[in-house]
Order: sequence, then structure tokens, then C-alpha cells
Amino acid sequence: MARKTTVPSSNDLPQRQEDALGQAEVFLEFQERLSRAARVDRPVLIVGERGSGKELAASRLHYLSARWEEPFVTLNCAALSPNLIESELFGHEAGAFTGAVSRRAGRFEAANGGTLFLDEIGAIPVEVQEKILRVVEYGTFERVGNTQPIRVDVRIVGATNADLVGLCAEGKFKRDLLDRLSFEVLPLPSLRERKEDILLLANHFAARMAFELGRAEVPEFSDEAAAALEQYPWPGNIRELKNVVERAVYRADGPVIAEVDFDPFRRKGARDEQAEMPESTVGHPPTTAHKSAALGRAAGDVPTVDRSFEALVRDYQAGLVRDALMRARYNQRKAAELLGLSYDQFRGYYRKFRGLL
Repeated sequence: MARKTTVPSSNDLPQRQEDALGQAEVFLEFQERLSRAARVDRPVLIVGERGSGKELAASRLHYLSARWEEPFVTLNCAALSPNLIESELFGHEAGAFTGAVSRRAGRFEAANGGTLFLDEIGAIPVEVQEKILRVVEYGTFERVGNTQPIRVDVRIVGATNADLVGLCAEGKFKRDLLDRLSFEVLPLPSLRERKEDILLLANHFAARMAFELGRAEVPEFSDEAAAALEQYPWPGNIRELKNVVERAVYRADGPVIAEVDFDPFRRKGARDEQAEMPESTVGHPPTTAHKSAALGRAAGDVPTVDRSFEALVRDYQAGLVRDALMRARYNQRKAAELLGLSYDQFRGYYRKFRGLL
């Protein structure tokens, strides 16, 4: 039977924020803290993994603030060489360096009155950090190749997945700047911490992709596909989920998505399905072999841990189910075949051990 989660209408959400969907408690707490921080005109740091929606969160913070009618300007600091970041942020005069044929305003000038979002802020060179600190403290800076101060009124929102405190200890990030930027630090939860939101987001992305493709109906996820989405570790977070779902909708020939493909580069074959463990299972619980070693159950050994026989058998069976799911890339019918079980038998074990998987 196919499973479908009701997706809130975009009319119920602020403009440009239709992807900020979630009902997990940890996500709702983050949104509440973000909304509160938006009302105070101070720098904010958003900390989260790649693909978790840091720019979306920064945009939401801007549009909930008193600056919402002013520019929201972004810069991915990791996408630029160290030599270009200073010019990109502060602008340059004609002839300031090779290739500078005319005057160019930087991101700070473009964001005047509004918000400047600095993604991957840990990638900014220390010498440029000094100039940013001056903007934060005094609201002034100079273009590259000029000594005339320029005054701006900009709120800075930074984002990173790096350990800025550790970078400070290594001398790669200025402690003074970190102190000024961290008026509020907002840890953005990963998708692994928001399992309740996976199907909600998946159906939302599926609906948008179906509309883009001109489909009359939005295909639904089968039980197997839905379970695979919920159990996958999502190292790429929401960005990866969006790609996986859009690919599944694109490939779906009917009203039901029977399975999802997490790795489009992986060549599939009979031996490949049964023998190869996907790299994307990083972050899952230990395999059966690891659990066996941990419990002292090498061939012929007697468990030495102080646990009941029933508990050991339960953990062993749960480990078999987990390993089969991982080897089958969370296709439950294929996992059942790997264990020599019927699909109904496997579903019974899956329901029995779901809390341990």
C-alpha cells in the first residue's frame, strides 16, 4: 500500500520560504529561536552540515527582521580564492590589481541597509577577517585600491559547518570577530535528527517535480520506498533528499514510486546487489559482524556479556535484518530474498525490530 503525507500549501507559508517545512520538535525549536533572533538587529551564526538549508534559514531570518524590504545579499566564501574574497566583499578601484579595469562595488555596498549572508565564513582569510571586524564595529571599510572610508549599515549572518572555535585556537580565525558575530548561534539540525520530516519534505519535493514535468498526478511512495527514505542516513541532508526525490519522480512510470535510487553512479548487477555495501551507509549502526565481535560471539565462543539469551538472539536477528536492508539499499523485497524469507516474513521481522534498526 502506498503511503502519502499531507503537504502544507505554500499559501500557508511566508513568501520565498516554502521549503522551510518541518514538524520535528528539534526543527520547530530551531525555527522559534531563529524567529526570536530575527527581531534583534545583531549578527547571527548558523551552524549546520552541508545541504541542511543554512542559506534558506538566513533568508528566513532576513525576511522576518525589520530589514525585510532591504537587500538580502549572499556570498559563498568557500567558492572564491583567498585573493578574490577581499575584492568581492569590499569592491575595488580601477587598476587596483591586474584585471581590475573599472571600479566595482562589493557585497557590503550591495547589502547596505539589509543583510549580508556569508556562507562558509570559516574560509575567509585572517587578513580579510580584520576588515570585516572593522565593519562590524564601526560600519566602515575601504575598497581595494582606495583609502577613502565608505560607511554602510549591514547586518551580517554567517554560516559554517566548520569548528570556528578550533580554528581560533589554530590562529586561522580571529577570536574578536567570532565573539562579535556570535551574538546568537543557531545550530541547524541535520535531516537525520528530523526523521519525522523526511516524508513531509519528500512529498513536497515530489509535488513540485510532478508539476514541473506537467504530470496530472503526483506519484506516491510505496511502503518500501518510504521506509528506504526514512532509514537512509542523508549525509547530504535536504539538498540530497531533493535530488533523490526529483530523480525518483522523473523515473516513475506510474502513480507509485516503487523504489528510490540513492546513488545514480552505482552500476547494478546480481553480484553487486548482494555483495557490495554502499558507501552511503556511513552513520548507520554497526553491522552484524561488528556486533558479533563486540559481543564476543566469534565462532565457537560463548557470550561473556551479562545479558539474557533472549536479548542476544533479538540483537542478532535485528542485526541480520539491518545488514540485509543495507545490502539491498533498503529495498525490503530484495532484503527478504537475501535472508531467504518471504516478503511477509521479512515485514514481520521488520516491524518487530524497527526500534533497533
